[in-house]
Amino acid sequence: MALVWQYGEKSGFESWKGLSWGMVPLLGGAFCACTWHFFYNSESLEVLVAIQAALTVIGNATMCIAAFRIYKLSQERSQKL
Repeated sequence: MALVWQYGEKSGFESWKGLSWGMVPLLGGAFCACTWHFFYNSESLEVLVAIQAALTVIGNATMCIAAFRIYKLSQERSQKL
């Protein structure tokens, strides 16, 4: 995430920062999965599985939106040249 953010700053393509923000829900989902497995798949933490699934769906959507914004910006810049 940090590398994508730095690329956005150094390249001047600010839309890449949106990709970094789009990764946040996926990071949350990864934390849920790691926590659940750390505690040996405890049934009392079964809610983490549902949260992880929801965060994965949200993260995929935000990454898709961010990728589309990067695509649109690159199309606009290429037409200016």
